[in-house]
Order: sequence, then C-alpha cells, then structure tokens
Amino acid sequence: MADEKHIQYFLGANSPSGFYSLYDHLLPPERASRFYILKGGPGCGKSTLMRQVARQAEEAGEEVEYILCSGDPDSLDAILLPRLGVAIVDGTAPHVVEPKYPGAVEEYINLGRAYQREGLQEVKGELMSCMTGYKACYQRAYRCLGAAASIQEDVRATLTTPALEERLAKRARGILSRELKPRLALPGQVKQRFLSAVTHKGIMTLYDTALLQCPKVYELHDRCGLAHSLLTHLLSGAVAKGYDVVACPDPMAPQRLAHLLIPQAGLAFLSVAPGQSPAEKPWRRVRIETGVGSDLLRRSRPRIRFAQKVGEALMEEAVASLAQAKAMHDDLEAIYHPYVDFSLVDRTAQELAQTILEK
Repeated sequence: MADEKHIQYFLGANSPSGFYSLYDHLLPPERASRFYILKGGPGCGKSTLMRQVARQAEEAGEEVEYILCSGDPDSLDAILLPRLGVAIVDGTAPHVVEPKYPGAVEEYINLGRAYQREGLQEVKGELMSCMTGYKACYQRAYRCLGAAASIQEDVRATLTTPALEERLAKRARGILSRELKPRLALPGQVKQRFLSAVTHKGIMTLYDTALLQCPKVYELHDRCGLAHSLLTHLLSGAVAKGYDVVACPDPMAPQRLAHLLIPQAGLAFLSVAPGQSPAEKPWRRVRIETGVGSDLLRRSRPRIRFAQKVGEALMEEAVASLAQAKAMHDDLEAIYHPYVDFSLVDRTAQELAQTILEK
C-alpha cells in the first residue's frame, strides 16, 4: 500500500512519549456528512473493509486520502473521501475514536460480530500470551525513542540562538514574498497530518504524497532538526495570504513541524536527511545549518557527531522492538483469522460503499 501512488498520510506516531494521535484531525464532524467508526479486535477485517470501499470510491471517480498505520504501513487505519465529506476510521486502541454527534454524524460499525466466538475459546490462552508480549515491545520502543529524542533536543538547544531565529524568519519572508500571491479567500485553513513515521521498517517519509500535490519542492537540508522555526513562519504567512496548508509534525517531536505542504500553490517544504533528495529536480535547496554561526557550529561538531551516533543506535533498537511487535501482531492475526467470517466483512463493505456512493 505504501508504495502506491496515492495521497497517503499517517495520523498516529510512535513518539518518544508513546503513541501520539492526530485522529481528531481526520475530518471535523462539523464538516462531515458521514463518519463511520469501525470497532473490532485484531484480524477482524477493518483494513480489508476500508480497502474495498476505497477501491470502489476510486472506480466511481472519487479522490481518496489513505491513512496508513504507523505500526504497519501496509495496513490502513482510515480513509477519507474529501469531496463527499465521508470518513471511515479504525476507532480501536491506541487511536480510540468516539462520536461527538452520535447518530447525526458518526455511526459505529461493529466488525467484532464477524468473530466466531466458540472457536476462539479454544485458543484463548494463545491470544492472551501474544497480546502481553506485543504491548511490552511497544513500551521498549518508546523508551528508546525517548532517549534518542533527549539527545536530539540537547543539540537543538545548543544550536538555536536568536540570530538563527532571525535568519530563518527573514528567509521565510523572502520565500513568502516570492512564491505566494495573496488570495481572495482569507484566511486559509490548517490540516494536520504526519508525513513521516517511525515504523517497523525504520523511519518512513511519504514523499510521493507531497510530490503528487506539489510539483515545486523546497528541500530543507537539516541534520539537527532546526527547520521548525522556518516552517512555522511559512505556515502563518501562507494562511494569512489565504492558502490552505498541510502541517506535518515531526514524529520524534510532535510539537515541532518537519514538513509543510501548500497544495493550492503546488509548493512543498520537505525536511531531508543528508544524501536524500525526494524530488528529481527540487525547486530550491535550503541548508538550514548555514544560519548557525560558524564558530558555534565548529565548537558543536563533536556534540553533533556524538548525538548522531548514539541517536542512530537508539533508533535501531526502537525499530527492532517495533519489528518484534509487528511479528507478534501478525501471529495474533494468524490465530484470529480462521475464526473470522470474512464473507460478512465483504458484505458490510459492499453495503457501505453503496450507501456512500449513492448519496
């Protein structure tokens, strides 16, 4: 799924403080015509149902936004049909979603009824054992991410000075003046999505999602996570000029921005690591560290090298724990699958797609 050319984001992040959710930003219920919340445990067909509805929606000519699972990017946690104002979301832990206007907007779909309870009683012990180990792996991953984030923050605090902030603000003003003409509709809207996630495959950034919407790419070369200040100035300036934006937080520091998309201007600002280049021909390259004073940067190089080395080791441990959790989750689903009535899931998906697309 993650390799297909679709608009895809994450709404959950494996972060230093645990699972960080943006699921309340999927589709504000005030703007929704229909909002379906799926309930049911592992392996009951939630992702399968969403995939089937999404496929039928695309065949009917609807745009679909796919929300990938940060625990398993090959699985879906939600889909959004923007033109119709319809969303379907997996509302189970850790991204619990509950209705704000039940019945009027949101509706539960219980896929737990596809379980064959009698058969599952026979494997109850296996399920409990697998579930316990699965959660422990995630806790270890979060501890490693927390340690890595602390080291990153130490470097960031060392390099962030008023002079750097002013240089980045000035750079943002120049970009806004050059790239964005004021629009009649004021102000613009902000949508929050994760473009990056720490997954069992490593750190994954969905650059294709940006490139599908934004042919003009500013590559922000940023080893030390200093781009946030530039991006916040760009965000506020773009919104003030009437542009809708997609603000993409850093999963390792969710209060900070890592990327910014302005689809109405075809413009993306993407943080990249050394050696990365998501766009074949980027519109501009911005080296964030050039804003740091040369003397300070020179004095800080040993600390930066240490942080990178230790941070990479901690990240590898976190990813290994996430991979172990993924393997256990696969085992869990394998235990459940023989006791799931997938024909019921298929019928539910067909009925749901028909209801949505006939409106």
